[in-house]
Order: sequence, then structure tokens, then C-alpha cells
Amino acid sequence: MVNDPGCQTCQADWYRLGEKKEAFLSPGTFSSADEYAANPRFLELQEELRCVLFSAVASLEPRSYTSPAPPDAPEGPSSGASRQNLDFATVSIPKIRLIYYLKNWITECAPYLDKFDEARHFGVHIPILAQRSPALFYAILAFSARQTERKACLDSAHDSLELYQESIRLLAPCLQAKDPNVLVTVCILAVMELMSVSPRDWRRHVEGCAALFDSFDVNGLSGGHLQAVFWCYARMELCGAIISNGAESTVLPLEKWVPAMPDAAGPEERETIIRDLFYQEGATSPDMHANWAVYLCAKTCDLACGRTRHLELGEMVADPRPFPDRWTSLWDELQYWLERRPSAMLPIKTTGVSDGRVFPEILFAHWAAISGNQLYHAACIMMLDMKPSTKATYPETPRFSAVWHARRVCGISLTNPHSGNLINAIQPLYLAGKLLSHRSEHIEVARLFKIVEETTGWGALWRLKDLERAWGYEPGEILSMI
Repeated sequence: MVNDPGCQTCQADWYRLGEKKEAFLSPGTFSSADEYAANPRFLELQEELRCVLFSAVASLEPRSYTSPAPPDAPEGPSSGASRQNLDFATVSIPKIRLIYYLKNWITECAPYLDKFDEARHFGVHIPILAQRSPALFYAILAFSARQTERKACLDSAHDSLELYQESIRLLAPCLQAKDPNVLVTVCILAVMELMSVSPRDWRRHVEGCAALFDSFDVNGLSGGHLQAVFWCYARMELCGAIISNGAESTVLPLEKWVPAMPDAAGPEERETIIRDLFYQEGATSPDMHANWAVYLCAKTCDLACGRTRHLELGEMVADPRPFPDRWTSLWDELQYWLERRPSAMLPIKTTGVSDGRVFPEILFAHWAAISGNQLYHAACIMMLDMKPSTKATYPETPRFSAVWHARRVCGISLTNPHSGNLINAIQPLYLAGKLLSHRSEHIEVARLFKIVEETTGWGALWRLKDLERAWGYEPGEILSMI
């Protein structure tokens, strides 16, 4: 189990979770990305949040919850009564700054999280929920404050820390009430943590979310605003699984990402049922087709992890099929995703590499199409990297060229500068960048990472440093060329 010295009072609760919850716990390691990440109070609050979450999970009985759309804000006298719960006096931050953070959430932060969601749950529906949930309200403000601090490089400014602390303080009563809407608050706090520290510690920031999604039985097809929150969480999971480079899979097992399958169904039947569920939903919703790409990319990471653990540790995998058969089945699923894209997921303009362009231009009109297609190419890069030797002969088509996929990953980011999708592109760009050999390509990728960091406040240059080593440059050399 976990050794969390700052949280010894809740160790007994964690042990009572049993084997089912052990998968959600990670080794107690930290790596400090900056002054904020090393702040002792921030580290204490992280451990306090973990204690609160796992203690709550220990008391929850797994069951199904519905996720109705949040009601419209009430009008008349009752509206004022509900807003009285939001007591600005509990924090020392001036009210004018709190209002700025709320506006910044709507204009800057929520679009990051709504990039796969036409209904804009984080930008429209979640603020309505926050009027009745102080814990959620302060989570929103904490995220917005941290994003503001990072964009301005203000690691010594700690409004976000005070707001983060206040949200955690108010979270326990929501968990005791067993309200599934607490998942919204916890997910936002997890994203804020990931924005603030080294992403290599990703498991520590998502495992509490994973345990709660499991306990509340919320998955990627649950419907309503909790479905949108689940896919925000799932993208964090995918980011971490790619960072692990085949060493780890997702914290929440992939079978929990979708509704329960029939017990008697074999691997092929389950894959067909899940494929049909996503296809039916995605046929009328480009958002869901993009979420399907997240699922398939996570499934690729899971296949890589299973292969690594089998070869290096001798662990058995749950799927009895030989690895070449599982690889072929997943490759076919990815191509099925590509061929069944609805019109909104298709590019509205594509050009080749000419007229001085280093990468192709691939323009999309729909937000979700940008990252959805980019994740397809990222999954193909990972798949081709672990292709079985028995599958060495391929047709002469670009789909079987990892470099072709890599250039399209880069071209998509260069052509579509939406901030939310730039954040989502950090890991695909790293996968793609490793395959590029020309200095002009390296410089363009470096520009992209710099744009992500400067325009979104999201840490990206740490991944560029990894690429510098892979390309053979001295530390900081490639940045000096921009």
C-alpha cells in the first residue's frame, strides 16, 4: 500500500478498501516542477485531498447513479438564498480578483475542458451547479487562479493555493452526502494539480478520481454532465499512460470506461459491442466520435503495457489471444474509427508539404475533430512501434508509415491553434517528435511547445527537453534557434 507520511490518520481507511481499490494507489514519489510544486503547504493539501477522497470511497457502496442535466438557475427570492452559500469572506482574496478569476474560467479555462463537448458543460452548466456548491465554486476559482499565475509566471503568487485549500475544506460534506456531482469538483482539482506539478506524478492526481468514478459507477456513456466530466478525467488518464511509455496502463481499468459487458462475452464479442456503442453515439455526435479516439488511444497504451509486463515481468494478460491477434484487432478498430468519421470530424482543407511548409496543413472546423484525429495518428505511431514481427509485410500505403502519422500530428497542431487542443497535443507531439530527423522539423515542433506554454499556462517545455535529448542536442539548444 501507499506510504503517505502526511496522511497517517487515514491509513486505516485505505486498508479497508480491499484489493479492489489497491489498483488506484501509486508509489509515494514526488518530483518538483517549480517553486509552487515544491511548496510544503501545496504538498500537504494534496495529501489532505487524497485522504478525504479515499476515506469517502471506503464508506461508499458501489451503485448506479443517474446524471441529469443541471437545472436552470432559480429565479426570484430563492435564487438569492442559494447564492448566500458562496461566502467570499472565507478567503482573504479581494472580491474583485475573485470575480476576475470567475470570468477567466468562462473565457479561458472552461474551453480547455470543453474541447470535446459541444454542450459546453464546463463553461455553462458547471458554473450553474457551482452556485449551489461552494466546494465546486472554489475549485473553479482555484483552477482559474492557477492558470492565471502560470501564464504570468507568478509561482510566488498563491491565490490559487488559498482557493484550493478552501475547496478541499468544503469537499468533505459533499462526499458524506454521497452526491455524484462531487465528481465535478474532484476532477477540476485533479486537472489543477496536473497543471501545477510534474506530469510524471500523474497517478497521484487521478487515482482519487478513479476510485470515485468506480464507486459512483459513472462511465463514458453515462450521459449528462457527468459523462462530460468523465471524458475530461479520461484525457488526464491518457496523458499519463503515454508518459509511462508502456510501463503503466490507466488507473481506472478500461472495462470501467464503458457500461458493463455480458459476463459470458468473449474478447471479440466485447470489442464488437463496445465498438457499436461508440459508433452509434458518434454517428450523431462528433464529440463522442472524438471520445472514442481517446478510448482507442488508451487501449493502445493498455496493449503496450500488457506486452511490456508480459515480456519483462512474466505477468499473464487477461486476454488469452496471442499478441499478434490482439494487435491486428486493435489496428482494425483504429481504421474502422477513421473510415466511419462523421462529416464534422473530417478536415475541411488538407495540403501537402510544399511552398516552404515543413508539415502538411490539415484544417478542421470542429474542436473535437482536431484532437480526435490527432489521437488517431498518435495511436497509430504507438501501434507501429510495437507491431509483431509476423506482421512485417504491409501494403504500400501511408497508414503503415509511422513518420507519415508523425508529420500529420504536427501539421494538425500548426494548422489548428485552439488552446484546448494545444494542451491535448503535448503527448502526441512528443511521440511524433521522436520520429523526426530534420532540424527544420525540430524547430517547428519546438515552436509548438513554446506556444503551448506561453499561451495556455500549461507546462510543455519539459517534454521538449526530453526531445532535445532524443534528437542529440545540448540542453536548451533547440530553444535558442527559435
